[in-house]
Amino acid sequence: MSEPKNTTAAREGSLEAPTRHPIAWKEADFGNEASLFKELERVFDICHGCRRCFSLCNSFPTLFDAVDESSTGEVDGVDKKVYWDVVDHCYLCDMCYMTKCPYVPPHPWNVDFPHLMLRAKAFKFNNAPAGAKPVTARDKILSATDLVGSIAGIPVVAEAVNAINKTEFGRKMLDKTLGVHPKAPVPEYHSNTYRKRHAAKEHPTFDPKPAGDTRGKVVLFATCYGNRNEPQLGEDLTAVFEHNGIPVRLAGREKCCGMPKLELGDLKAIEQLKNENIPELAKLVDEGWDIVTPVPSCTLMFKQELPLMFPDDPQVIKVRDAMFDPFEYLWARHRENLLSTDFPHKLGKISYHVPCHLRVQNLGLKTRDVLMLVPGTQVEAIERCSGHNGTYGVKKEYRDVSMKIGKPVIRRVGDSGADYYSSDCPMAGHQIESGLPGADAGTATPPVHPLTLLRRAYGI
Repeated sequence: MSEPKNTTAAREGSLEAPTRHPIAWKEADFGNEASLFKELERVFDICHGCRRCFSLCNSFPTLFDAVDESSTGEVDGVDKKVYWDVVDHCYLCDMCYMTKCPYVPPHPWNVDFPHLMLRAKAFKFNNAPAGAKPVTARDKILSATDLVGSIAGIPVVAEAVNAINKTEFGRKMLDKTLGVHPKAPVPEYHSNTYRKRHAAKEHPTFDPKPAGDTRGKVVLFATCYGNRNEPQLGEDLTAVFEHNGIPVRLAGREKCCGMPKLELGDLKAIEQLKNENIPELAKLVDEGWDIVTPVPSCTLMFKQELPLMFPDDPQVIKVRDAMFDPFEYLWARHRENLLSTDFPHKLGKISYHVPCHLRVQNLGLKTRDVLMLVPGTQVEAIERCSGHNGTYGVKKEYRDVSMKIGKPVIRRVGDSGADYYSSDCPMAGHQIESGLPGADAGTATPPVHPLTLLRRAYGI
């Protein structure tokens, strides 16, 4: 096994906190094939010489197995086609960067594996390079959450889609037409969206009370999933926040945050979505509102990825600074004695999965901390990947791998004897459900989202 280049610098290491460089996606070199492959080979050589990330996802075993089986036993002996397999197995969870890699910036080796994979995905999306699996219509459809949701959420159509998706015939058709694995969890669609439900209700008015970095009133970015697939999430969040004297409103309009397009490498589509969302949200920030979302990936998109793609856009930075995870927000209120701790209902034992896109926000375990304010509640946190990872876990070619990645989480949930199991990411929760006993028969116990649990504890 080779020792990576710049060995002296590597041994010196760095005591500085990791930092992230802006994504230079509009510079000519970003899309230059020769430059891309030179950087892929450089980083792959460093990864091969380290191998700390072998257990995170399938990108690293794919690379390391190819190196070990090559004629040279080094990266230079690996067929470039394998590079694209490594790229395809990366779902941009960021865990290698945040928890494993000792060579991230400001280390002189400057390794940012997820953003290198993003660069490769963008090149693949725009150029269809030789040796790479093409970006298909299936991939584009699955990442078009706004479009799919608006069609599948039409009244009558939603009921028909949901009914068909629960049949063996329907799942075979999904497999044949979109390459969605027959056993992968697929969400229901609701024509009575959260945005409709919110508008139909009267909401109390409060005098906002600032606390810490919070200003005491929030805009809920409902998200594609929270609006059309599980509108109960928005209702539970709103109920909890209003119970604590925090006004909740919606933006005038809302588009997908862009995370599914990031996974695909369609960066221009992200820019278009940014141009729809950011001006509206920035205007509300100027009016004194904070922003929360019920899905960690969407929060991360506004907190990290958009600011790194558009570092010179003051509106993007303004939105970033006003964006909160809901339990981060509630914990900040609790620290200032502004969170109600009058809980008439106990929750018992909770097996709690911490999603990757929440872990990389470096918030600590705020969801756990808030839930443990409920008397008679025990929360066991599981800090491992569920294997769902955007569209990765539903695609038939990756389903088995995704379940292998999520197996330790599924096993711990199954063995926990907990009263509830829960994840901040609703899709991760259903991925876990799909691996539990009774899943094939449709009798597995479903997950309960932390916001739902908190609302139950309040009895509201």
